Amino acid sequence: MELLNAIALLTNFVLIPATAYGAQIALGALGVTLIFGILRFANFSHGEVMSFGAMAAILFTWFLQGQGVSIHPLPTALLGLPVGILAAIAVTLIADRVVFRYYRQQRVTPITLAMASIGLLFVLAGLVRFIIGPEHQNIADGERFLITAFEFREMTGLDEGIGIRQTQALTLVIAVIAMVALFWFLQKTRAGKAMRAYSDNVDLALLSGINPDRVVMIAWIITGALAATAATLYSLDKVYQPFIFLQILLPIFAATILGGIGQPVGAVIGAFVVAYSEVMVTYAFRRFIGYLGPADWAPESMVQLMSTNYKFAVSFIILVVVLLVRPTGIIRGKVIER
Repeated sequence: MELLNAIALLTNFVLIPATAYGAQIALGALGVTLIFGILRFANFSHGEVMSFGAMAAILFTWFLQGQGVSIHPLPTALLGLPVGILAAIAVTLIADRVVFRYYRQQRVTPITLAMASIGLLFVLAGLVRFIIGPEHQNIADGERFLITAFEFREMTGLDEGIGIRQTQALTLVIAVIAMVALFWFLQKTRAGKAMRAYSDNVDLALLSGINPDRVVMIAWIITGALAATAATLYSLDKVYQPFIFLQILLPIFAATILGGIGQPVGAVIGAFVVAYSEVMVTYAFRRFIGYLGPADWAPESMVQLMSTNYKFAVSFIILVVVLLVRPTGIIRGKVIER
């Protein structure tokens, strides 16, 4: 019984939150790795594209709620998600047209493109904060839980319960659908095969008649859609705040580099490794160890390796270690050029 309580405790506070968080990071990391695979530069504005997409979804959600529109028990923000996706796609296409295309035509180095993306980051950050403000925005409505910890305890007779929030389940379902659709697109469609060919060898792809402008446009469209989806799901599961997406960029890049730059499968693997690492390192294992130890015994300390306030330091450590030990990542990816 004590072992089952320990497993329930760990599932409730580590496994379920880390899985939902990993799915959100995975969607963001897929966008970063696609752009690097196609355009060969690190897009530091990706976090603000996520923020812009989520902001558009939230604004449309507020409009629907003001009109009395609801899809209870599901959150109304699901109706706003398509608007957020369209807004994020529009931002990425405009940014490519106004900023990145010019630098590509000048055949600048990847570092120059990365610096341009930092400039775009500040422009989008200012625009988002001007429109929606810097405050927290809680947009989750509908049913809060699929099953509460109390209901679980009642059903099982355990001292510890497992609660599954609706937003966590929605995150996992939508993320799986998006990932399956993306991998199907890349593997089975003509446009996806053209993107993979362009990523592997630009010169050979051009000789084969692949239209580079079309490949780049599709890459930006997919990136915008993934960014808005990831940010909206994160905002539903936790809370929306414009500043947070600049911080989330760190675990996203850590996941991208850990999995292998330019490798979509690696980005997903890296995302879950980063998510589980962050949650486990910042979780207090005192009660968990107490269940596994002798009766009526528990450690005096919280048995917490790192405060939750410093959880992003875990991503930074992973990023540094990977760059030092295996820069190509778990699945051998591309190397960042200077």
